[in-house]
Amino acid sequence: MLKNYDVIVVGAGHAGCEAANAAAKMGSSVLLITMNMNTIAQISCNPAMGGVAKGQIVREIDALGGGSGIVSDKSALQFRMLNMSKGPAMWSPRTQNDRMLFAAEWRYLLEQNPNVDFWQDMCTGLIVEGNKVIGVKTSIGFPIYSKSVVLTNGTFLNGLIHLGEKQFGGGRAAERASTGITEDLIELGFEAGRMKTGTPPRVDGRSLDYSKMEIQPGDENPSKFSYGNTKALTTQLPCYITYTNPETHDLLRTGFDRSPMFNGSIKSTGPRYCPSIEDKINRFAERDRHQIFVEPEGWNTVEIYVNGFSTSLPEDVQLTAMRKIPGFENAKMFRPGYAIEYDYFPPTQLKRTLETKLIENLYFAGQINGTTGYEEAGCQGLMAGINAHLKNNEKDAFILNRNEAYIGVLIDDLITKGTKEPYRMFTSRAEYRILLRQDNADIRLTPLAHKIGIASDEELERVNRKIQGTNELKKQFRQIGITPDQINGVLQEKDSALITQQIKLTSIITRPHISLDDILNVSREAKEAADKMHEIHPEIVSQTEIQLKYDGYIEREEEQAAKLTRLEEVKIPNDVDFKQLKSLSSEAVEKLTKIQPATIGQASRISGVTPSDISILLIYLGR
Repeated sequence: MLKNYDVIVVGAGHAGCEAANAAAKMGSSVLLITMNMNTIAQISCNPAMGGVAKGQIVREIDALGGGSGIVSDKSALQFRMLNMSKGPAMWSPRTQNDRMLFAAEWRYLLEQNPNVDFWQDMCTGLIVEGNKVIGVKTSIGFPIYSKSVVLTNGTFLNGLIHLGEKQFGGGRAAERASTGITEDLIELGFEAGRMKTGTPPRVDGRSLDYSKMEIQPGDENPSKFSYGNTKALTTQLPCYITYTNPETHDLLRTGFDRSPMFNGSIKSTGPRYCPSIEDKINRFAERDRHQIFVEPEGWNTVEIYVNGFSTSLPEDVQLTAMRKIPGFENAKMFRPGYAIEYDYFPPTQLKRTLETKLIENLYFAGQINGTTGYEEAGCQGLMAGINAHLKNNEKDAFILNRNEAYIGVLIDDLITKGTKEPYRMFTSRAEYRILLRQDNADIRLTPLAHKIGIASDEELERVNRKIQGTNELKKQFRQIGITPDQINGVLQEKDSALITQQIKLTSIITRPHISLDDILNVSREAKEAADKMHEIHPEIVSQTEIQLKYDGYIEREEEQAAKLTRLEEVKIPNDVDFKQLKSLSSEAVEKLTKIQPATIGQASRISGVTPSDISILLIYLGR
């Protein structure tokens, strides 16, 4: 028999690893249950972390004491900062990763924490007393008890794999599905649904002709995810880009009658923003080509991930059509792509802490909540692990608002609006993109993480050096002048208006197309000040440039966020009977009763709740 634990985490994917890591770092005794110890932190689909909005989330996880950024840096094959031609709110870090090394680094990180125990078994159900979870049941047949349970089951709950006309149970290729939990939860009163995702074929890189593809190298001066002591890459592997063509599309269409996407076998909803190749050529019939990203799986393997060719067509159709893509004429397939359907639980059944409303001390994180993506799963696991620990120790819940983090946007979207298709984070989902940049996640979040005990004194000190150094450098730059002789050559080259007298350096830096580097190249005084601060903290100079250049926009968003915060501070008691508020619209009564918003701010974001409904609630609450 195993001992009693503070927190049991079921599932060892991205959400499960972050949940276990967070609770254990804060001092909880944690049991991580997985059906296969050899697939802990498996990168199930594309071997990459980050990207647009997702990269911001990885940096937020790192700033909050999570492991995804550290593991991504240690297993990276390539680093790219996306959207550098746009403003800093859109800059998004992304790594290409070694699949096996990523999993090994996560397992090593968890094994270094003495508070984490592991157990290889299938969790088949929950042990509930009254309305409180007190443990789990496993297939081996004995109970394991705990104060809290975090479910992070990924695509394994009654998972069903589709490959052409073939179907077989599984949560991932060559891995069995998980059974029992869905049935337990439905019996307890939870609402369940089905979702679908897919993956492309993997091929032998030795069989590809890269000379027919466009090379996609990493950044010349690569950065990294973690704010900590991980090292930036010095050697990188390239990716490649190629394209499908009308011949590819015609061959794919020959298998549509055997496609589970079109013959009715798959009835659930897949990710809108990551469609299968058959879905692409069906929905976008006017396009004669689609982009294919050719991505290496690791330093020491020839296996290649064919990003953009996700499919569940019969394997013979997959291979024949793929060989019409330039560079793939002689491609050898390691394994075909497939689709998978799995159970999820609409996340409107959760509180802001990711604890369920029906069963106390039970938390859901990751794809069980209807999300898609490693980063979305990881941040939910982190927040669930933190809040499970805090509640067990009778401490206040840890909640991030929409103006504080992309993580706050994601969780608020899920619990307030729910989702009927796999939810993916985009920058467009956030109202305060200029505040929620990837470069300032540590400034926003590490002080909060330190306060709850998951970030160290050293991490807080590093952030404080960055904040103080940035403020000092901004102050110095506001005092430094720049003359026409110094800067007019640069201004003329950049097609910017010339100056006729000495002006403050900060007046130049706010101009479009003028970078701080342009100024440092011509102003010795500014260069000496920047070099001194760079020695204190390497991110001070870039942080100073961003804050000076976008000062007006940042100030405007902070004012808007302050208005939102006032609504978030107006709490709605748990025992409000919305049906008794006769002036509310019938739709508002229905939605408010179902969602049970915790604040007026959250209530205002529920679809169907009008401004007049909010006014009525404020009057009722004495505001």
